[in-house]
Amino acid sequence: MTRPWPDPPESIGALLARVRTGAGKSQLRLAELLCAASGTPTVTRHEVSRWERGQRLPSAYWLGWLAVVLDVPLDDLERATATARRQRAAPDLAPANDNWLVLSPRAVWRRRPRVVPLRERLGTSGAGPQDRAECG
Repeated sequence: MTRPWPDPPESIGALLARVRTGAGKSQLRLAELLCAASGTPTVTRHEVSRWERGQRLPSAYWLGWLAVVLDVPLDDLERATATARRQRAAPDLAPANDNWLVLSPRAVWRRRPRVVPLRERLGTSGAGPQDRAECG
């Protein structure tokens, strides 16, 4: 059965993690292969981890070597990097869970944020004033 919508574009971190684990390589082994292939001993498993977690993006230089070592088309890696850049520029504003916090309009006006849990704002959990976190 086909879905009526396309898959969302994959970021470089997700692509690297999927391809690396699919090939049975650890982050350390990938870093070693990149260093050996490029002749540059500057990539560590920590850098590979940062790429996969989206904390950093591999440069064009490393994208070329990743394509060689992981046997992935360079176009796919560049497309995934562009997706990660777009996600960084406009992060999703939807709450990740139901503990999302909302600033009260009065706190914004005073420039002293008073953080109020969303449940309290909606009156769904019966949370009292003791649950409010006040700043300033």
